[in-house]
Amino acid sequence: MLENVRKICLILPEDVEHIDGFGHTAFQINGKSFVKVTEKAGLSFKSDRETQEFLLQKEYVFKTPYIGHHGWVSIQKPHDGDWDELTELIQEANFTCCTEALG
Repeated sequence: MLENVRKICLILPEDVEHIDGFGHTAFQINGKSFVKVTEKAGLSFKSDRETQEFLLQKEYVFKTPYIGHHGWVSIQKPHDGDWDELTELIQEANFTCCTEALG
């Protein structure tokens, strides 16, 4: 999973991989995380409220513990068929995080 996420996240030169204070692998742009890979939550990424609401209707998506109220969602174990949609959602998270950092 981490290798798939790395390929998606490190597209832009401003994107960096970071190990946070809890030992989670996080991907950041301009110092703000937009994706995390953790043992407990699996794959987590930031979304806007509308997208979060839509995604939470899927049985395999859940609100990320501790940061879900900020729009974060998680998927415990993404399946091979999920990666096309996840690529779009992660790229959207990157864009959202980037524009928030600038504005």
